[in-house]
Amino acid sequence: MSDGPRLLDRYLDVRRATERLCQPLAVEDYVVQAMPDVSPAKWHLAHVSWFFETFVLRTRLADYRPLDERHAMLFNSYYNGVGPQFERAARGTLSRPTVADVFAYRAHVDKAMIQLLERAGAVPPAATVIELGLQHEQQHQELLVTDLKYNLGANPLRPAYRRLSRESRAAAPHAFVAFEGGLVEIGHAGSGFAFDNEMPRHRVALAPYEFGSRLVTNTEYLQFIEAGGYRRPDLWLSDGWRAARERNWGAPLYWERVDGGWQTYTLGGAAPLDPNAPVVHVSYYEADAYARWRGARLPTEAEWEHAAAGRPVDGHLLDDEPDEPRPASEPGLAQLFGDAWEWTASAYLPYPGFRPLSGALGEYNGKFMVNQMVLRGGSCATPRSHMRATYRNFFPPDARWQFSGIRLAGDL
Repeated sequence: MSDGPRLLDRYLDVRRATERLCQPLAVEDYVVQAMPDVSPAKWHLAHVSWFFETFVLRTRLADYRPLDERHAMLFNSYYNGVGPQFERAARGTLSRPTVADVFAYRAHVDKAMIQLLERAGAVPPAATVIELGLQHEQQHQELLVTDLKYNLGANPLRPAYRRLSRESRAAAPHAFVAFEGGLVEIGHAGSGFAFDNEMPRHRVALAPYEFGSRLVTNTEYLQFIEAGGYRRPDLWLSDGWRAARERNWGAPLYWERVDGGWQTYTLGGAAPLDPNAPVVHVSYYEADAYARWRGARLPTEAEWEHAAAGRPVDGHLLDDEPDEPRPASEPGLAQLFGDAWEWTASAYLPYPGFRPLSGALGEYNGKFMVNQMVLRGGSCATPRSHMRATYRNFFPPDARWQFSGIRLAGDL
């Protein structure tokens, strides 16, 4: 746990990083919501401030006065324990509060949080909740990037979020790395922050397995498309085949055929498909079908964590300015962290002995432990200081707007 001054510095760093992500935006960009699963940039900016106001300031700062009591309903995401919420799918209809109002709201909350932390001295009140709020804001930094990409990508002009400077390079050969398995431990233990869904640490029996040395590339996935992978029901789970037919999937999200070739939408606008970059914006269903076509499978989350344990978090993550995934050019086990979230074969379920946080904060993770699949490893939009080997991300199996990719596995 950080002392007061260090926690204040961290608070200010995280809050500034969120606002830097919005610097390339025009005011019109802040309000767009191109589908119900994404949120407008303006809503993200307000919601993370609502979190600190609701779970810290209202309970810990006696003289705190909200800027506007209506924010309690407008910017509550899903916490039933603290009151009603504005309909998620209609967030893009909120032309008011204005963007300027939202930044004023952030400044109001920041002023009160600075006051609270400066008063705190060595032992800040609610330090664990404040750290949870900072990790929560880092999650929304990633969502800001991925939601902006979707919202801008839905525009037929394919506008750029920011200029990208990219160098094409070859991808390292793909190979399988063998792991003996055995009785291993996974889950968070010891010092440092972790979400409740990463605990408790527990033992898992693993059979010997092999693990792909890197993520699947665009070229490799294109081979699946050209071999008729989207037309073969034998490769697909039943729900996946239905989703692919109903939504007319024939390639990853953002891919388009142009003049006989493929291009994709990137944070820098429309661009030719990089053949050596990791394939991203695929659903669990597509990842699973591709793995079957290759005669392989997706790793379980226990296999993934066992392979990643003890390795440095040194991949292509969000350090400052967002970018797209990059090829893995070094041989050996690569891209465990960053570039793309990796679908696993594991349903998002509680670990044995799981206990949610008390009160309304118990809604943070536990109530979503159904109808979701686990992803591991972070992406190019995940803040570096937010990532660790035990981190469990989760999305419905049909989700494609995240930087979600594929790593193969197999039995030995």
